[in-house]
Amino acid sequence: MRAFLFPGQGSQAVGMGAALSDASRAARDVFETVDEALGQNLSRLMRDGPEDELKLTENAQPAIMANAIAVFETLVRDGKLNFTNIAHMAAGHSLGEYSALCAAGSLDLSTCTKLLRTRGTAMQQAVPVGIGAMAALLGADLDTARRIAAAAAEGEVCEIANDNDPSQVVISGHLGAITRAIAIAKEMGAKRAIQLPVSAPFHCSLMKPAAEAMAEALARTVIVRPALPIYANVTAAPDSDPDVIRAQLVEQVTGMVRWRETIANMAAAGVEEFVELGGKVLGPMVKRIAPDARVTSIVTIDEIEALAKEIA
Repeated sequence: MRAFLFPGQGSQAVGMGAALSDASRAARDVFETVDEALGQNLSRLMRDGPEDELKLTENAQPAIMANAIAVFETLVRDGKLNFTNIAHMAAGHSLGEYSALCAAGSLDLSTCTKLLRTRGTAMQQAVPVGIGAMAALLGADLDTARRIAAAAAEGEVCEIANDNDPSQVVISGHLGAITRAIAIAKEMGAKRAIQLPVSAPFHCSLMKPAAEAMAEALARTVIVRPALPIYANVTAAPDSDPDVIRAQLVEQVTGMVRWRETIANMAAAGVEEFVELGGKVLGPMVKRIAPDARVTSIVTIDEIEALAKEIA
């Protein structure tokens, strides 16, 4: 069995999608649709930068999705493949869940683009710059990370944001609490703690205003049943009911990304091959969770064409 995976924030880079757009009409169609939906030449920003503007959350989120869907559409359209014939299930990390739902037909591309612009803007506005922070705890499992977060909180928010793999957990919350967590992490069992270069504390209770904004936006959104099982971040399990998906996307804004459990559950369900579309970030995590699985990451036209020939 094969699962498709879609990356989240942090996989953006100036130049993303440019070579693929030059090589594939399917990719160009994706970027043109995204630009039209936003009323902005996002594809030019992705191609040429500046980097500081691209990494703004309101731009990075739709850009990462656009790049992943451009890879996906190039694979299925140019390869003349059907998604449900080449994949048995899918998942996305954080905003990548929207990409997975788009690929599976639950959200059309224009709607997905607008939702991610709303999501990115709302998440940035939820907490003033300098108030919150995030840190990666390396060499720490979930239990260790929870102990570190609890010890560092001291009345402030310090919560688990991403349970990425058995050796990497990300915490999120007030800057003071995250700073304390970094200071005590090693003595409490982590190998290393690194503050992340992010502009807001994602996936923690400080994001409640953003969750409220997404609840309002998603209430107006048409969501249809996905063509194949999509594993949700907040449950690490699939659900095809549109109302449940809608609620999970709202909960995801403040909730923990249960990525380690998601991959483990997919492997337990019989997945032997994982394909990451549009990034090279998730593959190493997957190998640490399911070391016996085959992992492929496709970004370039050559990588896409090689996979298409293999799985056709």
